[in-house]
Amino acid sequence: MTVIVVAACPVGLRGHLTRWLLEISPGVFVGRTTRRVRELLWVRVVEMVRTGRAIMVHQADNEQGLAFTVHEHNWVPVDFEGINLMLRPAPGTGPATQTGVAGRPRWSDASKRRRFGRR
Repeated sequence: MTVIVVAACPVGLRGHLTRWLLEISPGVFVGRTTRRVRELLWVRVVEMVRTGRAIMVHQADNEQGLAFTVHEHNWVPVDFEGINLMLRPAPGTGPATQTGVAGRPRWSDASKRRRFGRR
């Protein structure tokens, strides 16, 4: 399942997305696509969105079973102990980052155990 939400986008982008997905509400597109089609759709969204913004939620092989992708949005997806959450920046601050301490990516305890075995 793939969900794409676009805001302040050109009509042409909405028309392109309706070729592959159903528009269930203005700017909200839902459907089931292959991974390749989903990635190509996202490239097209990024090319065509111009000054607008877009968010995509799609199926992923992780504990939650889904992943977020954002473009030109001040909320960013972050990994918090193996759970993907959307980080909302505090008022008056710039866009958030997806890194942990000292600028390094964070790994959840569950993914460490899965990768390196239980210790």
